[in-house]
This record gives sequence, structure tokens and C-alpha cells, in this order.
Amino acid sequence: MTKQANVGAARVWALIVAGLVFIMVLVGGATRLTESGLSITQWNPISGVLPPLNAADWAAEFEGYKKIPQFAMMNADMTLEGFKSIFWWEWAHRFLARLVGVVFILPALWFWFCGQLKGAFGRRIVWATGFLALEPIVGWWMVSSGLSERTEVAQERLAIHLLIAAAVFAALIHAAVGAGEPRCEGHSRGVVATAWAFAALVFVQLGLGALVAGLRAGRIYNDWPTMGGQFMPSEVFRGGLLSLVDDAATSQFDHREIAYLVLLFAVVLAFTAAVGTSLAKRARILAVVAFVQVVLGVATLVTVVQLHAALTHQAVALVLFGLAVAHASATGRDSAAR
Repeated sequence: MTKQANVGAARVWALIVAGLVFIMVLVGGATRLTESGLSITQWNPISGVLPPLNAADWAAEFEGYKKIPQFAMMNADMTLEGFKSIFWWEWAHRFLARLVGVVFILPALWFWFCGQLKGAFGRRIVWATGFLALEPIVGWWMVSSGLSERTEVAQERLAIHLLIAAAVFAALIHAAVGAGEPRCEGHSRGVVATAWAFAALVFVQLGLGALVAGLRAGRIYNDWPTMGGQFMPSEVFRGGLLSLVDDAATSQFDHREIAYLVLLFAVVLAFTAAVGTSLAKRARILAVVAFVQVVLGVATLVTVVQLHAALTHQAVALVLFGLAVAHASATGRDSAAR
């Protein structure tokens, strides 16, 4: 295999892993929305790859779940069949996490052996490796927060868990796009910085969305464009800075307002980009996707977090973030080609 073919293969591999991370995050979102995340009460990285295989195994798993507060306070009337319905979501999420690890590690060793993990591409893969190694540790730290005193995981840990996954996703896309063939469009450093600023804002919005999910904040103030007939309800920020992570109304307010800012930023990018450039084409796509995402956010809110609407909202959020990172990476790559 030629060196150029190896580079192309490494880029494709990075995008495939990013796609698997995308699916893993969506299943994680479904796990949270269906209150399934605490159904597996132990962390067994190796043996946990197999689901219960017989009645005794299922009974043991169910008995473990019965010992945590969520069962006693929310699901005391749950049957074994009901338990299975939540168990499979969490098992699928953990299985996908393991699959991502295998699909990442084995080819990474090969590309390293072939000398393809060098330069900027290699550094970005190193970042992805670090975040990927951290993710299961943070995942168990998150789950453990809901096993003794709470009926759900801690929302700030949920947000950190999601943001680390998003960082893996971003690093892989950045590596793949940044290693592409540059176009001599002569973008200034300011244009590159602005593109990255937009990606950073979408990243922050992902974290705020995780806080909304963790606090079940989408189940209150289900009107739009106001919140209970007001722009900002009186309880918003009542608890000071801690309200940012502890208060449902504040969390929803923040998520709403940053969504408008993301859309405005995307529209400005689209209208200020030089006509006829690839930069302008990418910016217009970002603006359209940002608009669709706001509409989906409103739909999720007014339907009181209907599962399909909420999952679509999360999927498009990840698409927007991936496109934003790809846009910033391509802009920086093309700038370096001047």
C-alpha cells in the first residue's frame, strides 16, 4: 500500500470511528430519555460484554436493580419484562462503547506501525485517544452517582460524559478533514478563529442540552417563545451561579437563549462569507442545519420531550457540531495553503 493510500485509509478510519461515536451518543441519549441508565448497577468491562443468557442471569440483574433508589421510588411495580426493556438500552450503549474502543485501537496500532500517525493528524489522534480512554471512567463515575441516594445520575456528570464523547467526535473529524487536500482560498486568521468560535459555541450548547436532560428541564415551561408567558421566569438564576447546573428553569432558559445565539452566529457566517467559495457553501449549510435544530428544539419542548422528537433533536445537534468542526478544520487547512 502506498503512503498516499495509507493516508486516505487513515482518514476513512477516523470518520468511521466518528460515525460509531455518533451512534453511541444517540443510544446514550435514548438511555437517558427512557430512564434506563441505572439498569446495570455494576461495571464489568470484560464480562459485561455478554448480556444475561438465562433466567438465573436475568433474575440476578433484576435483583441488583431492585437495591437502588430508582427502583424503590419510581419503578417498584416493575416486572422482569419491564426491566428487560430498560436493560437493553443501557447494555446497547455499553456494547457500542466497547465496539468503538476495538474499532479505534486495532487500526490505530496498524497506522502507527505504518508511520501514518505523524504530524498534525497524529497529534489529533492522540487527543482522541486520551478522551476515549477517559470516557468509560467518567461514564461509571456518572452511573455511580445514581446508585445510592438519587433516582437519576448527577446532571453535571452527565454533561461531562457527553462533552467528552463530543470531544472524541470532534478530534476524529478534525483529524480527517484537516488531512484533506487544501484549497488555496486565502482565509485570514480571523476567519479561521471565527469558525472555531462557532464550533466552540455549539460544543457549549451540547453541554447545556445535557444539563436540560439531566434535570428533566424539558418537562416544564412547555410553551414557546415565552416561558410561562414571560421572557425569563422569576426563579431563573434565583440560586446564583449554582443555578446554572442545579436549577431546571435556569437550565432551560440558558439552552433556549444559546440556541438563538447559535442560529444568529450561523446566519452571520453565511452572509459574511465570500460568495462562490467553499467557505460560503459550508457556512450556508451550517445556517440551514442550525435553523432546523432550533425548530426541532421547539418541537421537543412543546411535545413535552416526546421520545422521537427529542432523539432527532439530539441527532441534529451532533450533526451541527460535526459540521461546525469540519468547517473550522477545512477553513484552517485552506488558510495554511496560501
